[in-house]
Amino acid sequence: MLSLHSCGCCYRVSTSTAFKFQISTSLSASNYKYRFGTARTVIASSGSDKEKNSIEDNKRSNYSGVRLEETVDDGTRSGKLRLDNWISSRINGISRARVQSSIKAGLVHVNGRVVDKSSFNVKAGDEVKCTITELQQLRAVPENIPLDIVYEDEHVIVINKAAHMVVHPAPGNTSGTLVNGILHHCNLPNFEFSNQEALPDNEDSDDEFKNFDSDASSCEGLDSRLSVASIRPGIVHRLDKGTSGLLVVAKDELSHMKLSEQFKLRTIKRVYVSLTAGVPTPTAGRVEVPVGRDPHNRLRMTAVVGPASSMKARHAASRYRVIEILAGGSCALVEWKLETGRTHQIRAHAKYLGVPLLGDEVYGGTKSMVLSLLRPRTPPSLHGQIAQMVSRLDRPCLHALTLGFQHPHTGEQVHLSSEPPLDFDEILSQLRRIGSQRISLSKHSISS
Repeated sequence: MLSLHSCGCCYRVSTSTAFKFQISTSLSASNYKYRFGTARTVIASSGSDKEKNSIEDNKRSNYSGVRLEETVDDGTRSGKLRLDNWISSRINGISRARVQSSIKAGLVHVNGRVVDKSSFNVKAGDEVKCTITELQQLRAVPENIPLDIVYEDEHVIVINKAAHMVVHPAPGNTSGTLVNGILHHCNLPNFEFSNQEALPDNEDSDDEFKNFDSDASSCEGLDSRLSVASIRPGIVHRLDKGTSGLLVVAKDELSHMKLSEQFKLRTIKRVYVSLTAGVPTPTAGRVEVPVGRDPHNRLRMTAVVGPASSMKARHAASRYRVIEILAGGSCALVEWKLETGRTHQIRAHAKYLGVPLLGDEVYGGTKSMVLSLLRPRTPPSLHGQIAQMVSRLDRPCLHALTLGFQHPHTGEQVHLSSEPPLDFDEILSQLRRIGSQRISLSKHSISS
């Protein structure tokens, strides 16, 4: 098992003892503060009266079928205005994500030609015709899904998320999520929301909801005062589908607000452990490299060296230290502390360091790469076992080990920890059998 420091202020759960600190509470929907409302957005257009009436008639259908026909005026900066931004500015209250969906669906024409790229630049004199696509609905229903609850009171719940569990529903993945389980656990009814409110990625990521672009997270059909969290009960932050470990969920609006503020101020303490393909050099350090969407693969983020604005990358900083060098230097057990919480931040920074996570096929930690590192450093008698171990890698070896935050109601500091699950532990044990070298804490440390 992974050795953890002993601290009386920490609650912990391990895969061997399965100890859980839990306070059982009975929660009803009336105690749960998130509520849906009816949107009261006044939509305006500078087009003809007929166009205005058409838009007004479609208010009640959440912009579905709204048509816009306008000429870009002379005040537009030549070559500098994106098509999605311009359309969003002409239909008051609509989200940019909704406009982007309409563009991708081929419902936008510029000068008589279909344009399906949101980043297309419009200029003065361009004639734009747009029809807003129908709003697709997703439904999240309560499901009796076993939840590994590490801590719970009437205000917050901390869950040790299993690997392969998605945090919230998204198109093509509307059941079996953490949100479905929370709805059942808290005796909440099912709810519907548009797929525009789902995240654009096909898997979750560790990025605070408060940091998401407001256009991309607008809640069409919901009261404009409600945040995106309102349609994902209590979710304050996320973990990738493949990542296991601790995640805090708010049970009331005040708790959600205060926890979100802590994430924004970066006072939440989060420590992760990973298994990497290779050993970082140096064995401890700080990575401060912006992270942005990979232009060649929309499912992947990338560390951006150079001007971050060129790819709309966002500031990202991670501290790391090698706990143990494994298998003769072919792998390492690495601890990470996040200063920011960007999408796939650890995975992107690990790749930037040249040590992708074991099992992370998206970021380079492929089975073939891992085998190429292990075979030269492994006795031939163990090659069969190594091949078997590598073949079982089905997720990035990343675990959210500890979580610390100020309780949103009592103000007390809460510190929780959870040891890595069995699959992580088995791989670690096999790598240790090949070779292990512990790195002394006196040689390096990560500031809290």
